[in-house]
Amino acid sequence: MRVFTKFSLRFAVYLVVVAYLLGDLYLFDGPIHRKLRASDPNSPEAIAEAKKNGVVARVFNHQITRSQLNYAMSERLWLEGKRREDLSPDALKLFTYAVLGDLIDHELLRVKAKVNTHNLLVSDSEINERLKRFVGKFETKGHLQTAMKAQGIPNEKTLRNRIAARIQQEKYVDLRVSPLITVSEEEITDFYEANKEQLRIPERIRARHIFIATLDKSVEETKQTIDAALADLESKTKDFVTIAKELSDDPATKDQGGDLGWMSKSRLPEDFAEQVFTMEKAEPAIIRTKLGWHLVEVVDREASKTRTLEEMRDEITSALSARKRKQAVEDFRSALRKFEAHKIDIFHDMLPQ
Repeated sequence: MRVFTKFSLRFAVYLVVVAYLLGDLYLFDGPIHRKLRASDPNSPEAIAEAKKNGVVARVFNHQITRSQLNYAMSERLWLEGKRREDLSPDALKLFTYAVLGDLIDHELLRVKAKVNTHNLLVSDSEINERLKRFVGKFETKGHLQTAMKAQGIPNEKTLRNRIAARIQQEKYVDLRVSPLITVSEEEITDFYEANKEQLRIPERIRARHIFIATLDKSVEETKQTIDAALADLESKTKDFVTIAKELSDDPATKDQGGDLGWMSKSRLPEDFAEQVFTMEKAEPAIIRTKLGWHLVEVVDREASKTRTLEEMRDEITSALSARKRKQAVEDFRSALRKFEAHKIDIFHDMLPQ
């Protein structure tokens, strides 16, 4: 009888516990239910907490924060020579979503590359080279540390790991798109025929100059100086190299006798090019630009000429390959994002409206 009573009591306790659990989970919003719901990343509570912490998107539950997005936007603007305040509200919105798209793609590729690490080996020399280029973008160590902090990178070891992961992602993409990047002989020929004129070597000259700046100087006095230099040259009192070393205000060329090398017209300031390209070979003359006086001599000249297909083959192949690769990468990233769309959450209310 006593055994039966203990069993009944225990059974009753079990029923009470089970009833409470069922009630907590299904009938009322009890603490267990709330805790389980909060642990679900897609629950309203979890999403609200993520937004409270500045999360703007999630990829495979990896969080992308507003600070990461802002840093990526600032870096892109800097590389493009723009400022945030130069963008209209609509342009800022488009720009924000474009940068966020890149961060989302980065996380998708990170996951894919991690699964394929055995095929994507990265050497120390590759990491060192990329690290050197990355550090070189910052004026001071303080600027570097600020950027690292914004990206959640506590130390150089973590930075190296991030860089290695990025290189792996690039190799993963290359692995997928390389078969699509082939350039046929027909494509090379068609491109050459369609762009033959644009591929011409333009007229080029090789010149040297002695430059006298007029900034904060008397125009008359600087003109007298350059006239005296021309007189010394014509009388052969001094040669061009000597005069350049003595007088020229162009530090890049004065120790090389004023040699400017080979130049095409399109690569020179207009007020300089228009005058120099009308000069005869081996006849020094004085010209004026907005920067000052130049004593110039055209040393040699090459007429414009058409390059043959064989001369252009490697350049055309590289250009077409780069074009195809860019399109293939864009197509691959777009396809990957569509395939994994169910793993991507974007909190639009955390972004510019």
